[in-house]
Amino acid sequence: MIAKLMLRMIQASEGNRRDIEHFVKVHNYARTIGKLEGLPEDAQLVLEMAAILHDIACPLCRAKYGNTNGKLQELEGMPLAKALLQEFAVSDRQAEQVVWLVGHHHTLTDVNTPEHRILLEADYLVNAGEGGYSPEKIMAAGEMLFKTAAGKALLKAIYQV
Repeated sequence: MIAKLMLRMIQASEGNRRDIEHFVKVHNYARTIGKLEGLPEDAQLVLEMAAILHDIACPLCRAKYGNTNGKLQELEGMPLAKALLQEFAVSDRQAEQVVWLVGHHHTLTDVNTPEHRILLEADYLVNAGEGGYSPEKIMAAGEMLFKTAAGKALLKAIYQV
């Protein structure tokens, strides 16, 4: 199911390789962190679906607002993710969790689930490289944002901080 969702999201990206490469990398890091942290199978599935869909609203936000501001992505992404998930055999509870994560993937407060934490960490790992973040900014995020042992290990290994 993850492979079919990945294909569907790639198709929906209309050839935007930057968007495609971004969510593929976020998915890979989220999958890795979730596995290393020992997430239960259902939570791992929700995490991976959310990682694939987290930026589903980027094309719409570019067209509608001229930018991909994180809060706009969260707002616009929830109904898009909900609609796309209807094409797949996921439970209502799983769909609800994925949609919530898509709608909070830039929200750094009230991070109360491992799936939310891991999605934030995986997205940051990719954003830091794509955005050319300074070592100081990466170290600060490591202290503030990263809470999982696996996420911290990846941050240190990738960025040597």
